[in-house]
Parts: sequence; C-alpha cells; structure tokens
Amino acid sequence: MSVTGIITAIVIGLILGVLGRVVAPGKQSIPIWLTIVVGIIAAFIGTALARAFGVDQTSGIDWIELILQIIVAAVGVSLVAGFYGRRRGVTR
Repeated sequence: MSVTGIITAIVIGLILGVLGRVVAPGKQSIPIWLTIVVGIIAAFIGTALARAFGVDQTSGIDWIELILQIIVAAVGVSLVAGFYGRRRGVTR
C-alpha cells in the first residue's frame, strides 16, 4: 500500500468513524484514534457487504455502499465504546 493509500484510508476512517459516532445512540467515550480504527474497519466491511449484495458498482456516488459503511461504523462505535468503557472501569 502506498503512502497516499494509507493517508486516504485514515481520512476515510476518520470521516466514517465520526459519522458512526453521530448516528450511534448515547455517549461514546472512546479516543479519536479508536474512532478512526473503527471507521477504517467499517469501510472495509461496508464495501464487502455492498459487493455481497451487488450494489457496489453504480454510476456516480455509491450511496448504498456509503450508507452500509455508516451503519457498520455506528454499530462498531457502539460496541467498542461498550467494551472500552468496561475495560477502563467507567460506569454509565
């Protein structure tokens, strides 16, 4: 992977992670680096789901793929926030 690819993955991960935090219910007490990691993983999983459903190749912006990625990011942020909060001893 090139440097440009890594930077692109980080930027997309940040955007998806933040969108996932906005969509996810409740307060997520996780650091930004973890949000980025969840966003990057959500991008890969969302793309895989879009390919599995056959909606990854459309003309223009792939809205369905983007929505799937945001949903996966929201679920991922919620799960990680739950595990991270328990690990750090934070009570809700």
